[in-house]
Amino acid sequence: MAKHEGRVAFVTGAGRGIGAATALRLAEDGAQVVVADIDTDGCQQVVAEIEKIGAQALAVSCNVTEREAVESAIQQAVDRFGRLDILVNNAGVTRDNLLFKMTDEDWDTVMNVHLKGAFLCSRAAQAHMVKQKYGRIVSLSSTSALGNRGQSNYSTAKAGLQGLTRTLAIELGQFGITANAVAPGFIDTEMTRATARRMGFDPQERIEAASKVIPVRRVGQPRDVANVINFLASEESGYVSGQIIYVAGGPR
Repeated sequence: MAKHEGRVAFVTGAGRGIGAATALRLAEDGAQVVVADIDTDGCQQVVAEIEKIGAQALAVSCNVTEREAVESAIQQAVDRFGRLDILVNNAGVTRDNLLFKMTDEDWDTVMNVHLKGAFLCSRAAQAHMVKQKYGRIVSLSSTSALGNRGQSNYSTAKAGLQGLTRTLAIELGQFGITANAVAPGFIDTEMTRATARRMGFDPQERIEAASKVIPVRRVGQPRDVANVINFLASEESGYVSGQIIYVAGGPR
């Protein structure tokens, strides 16, 4: 029997990068996956990949900062597949700048997508998980939660997700629901490459430089993160809750 057979997963920010890799990884182990993103074209491409391996998937448009949109998307998942077992709070954006240059909008945008988005999705999902006495919530934090120059907004949001995760674990554990967070280090995604270009660096040169200081001597790939999420989303992880797991190629 596949690890997630009979389970339904809802992955936000799943149109590309880590979210797309996670949706595919969960589907490989038998989950029916709802691919949620504001990038509907990206969602459809991920759904097509999932269907190629014989799994079921549904693409939904979802702006995680809007309560009505989140609740509608979660309900679509339940209407289509009959239940909701796994939530992956992956949606995220960056608006990097030094503190004295950072605008109110830069701050609010990052907080709303990462923190408010995870709150809204978790609140909507737990209503279904509590009824069935089972659930897995996995949120994406980051090594930036430990502090990172030019990312006061992003670092704060990712640290806040760790606090949210621990609190969800305490409140929801009695209902058979676990909550954990994964904190990636340098992962080679289009977002990190775009960030490098915006800072005036060649993305490949930045990857090579980072590889030299990471203990395993390479940067991470989306699949590396997806593999850890896949475990935390499984029944096998039932005694792991309220934890922050760093996926960074070495200790942080």
